[in-house]
Amino acid sequence: MTTPPRTLSLTATLLTASVALYMALVALGNITDFGTNQQFVRHVLAMDTTFRDEDLMWRAITNEGLQDAAYVAIIVWETVAALVLGYGTWLWARRDQPRARRFSTYGLLMVMLLFGAGFIAIGGEWFAMWQSEDWNGLDAAIRVFVFSGVVLLVNHLPSGASEQAGDAI
Repeated sequence: MTTPPRTLSLTATLLTASVALYMALVALGNITDFGTNQQFVRHVLAMDTTFRDEDLMWRAITNEGLQDAAYVAIIVWETVAALVLGYGTWLWARRDQPRARRFSTYGLLMVMLLFGAGFIAIGGEWFAMWQSEDWNGLDAAIRVFVFSGVVLLVNHLPSGASEQAGDAI
């Protein structure tokens, strides 16, 4: 039994819109309150609140210019992801399912790459963010990664009669 096409389309629209809204708010917050998460990125990259194991500290990036460049790149990525997801949401609302899936997939993958590869793998493991009591964003990153993954799965559920060969990514 498949999900009725209109129900699935509405679900995909609203869930994609939720991630788009989240990413837009994150990007807006980082732009309007630049200093707060700038400190987060600086501390994670500098590894100054980790166990300071000499076998790991060679990984630290202490140059503030490089730290700030990384932070600006994160903000740009968040902004582009929000825009792509906003466009995906608009396509879902127009019932242009093939394009909606494609653009929603692009945006959701951008979010999952940022939070999965960026924050969980690179920040959490490479820069040992898991060791910090003060600057550990792993729980939040995992929540966003899982949330985006669930939305990605919903976006790709079969929708009965509207599934056609042209719907593939």
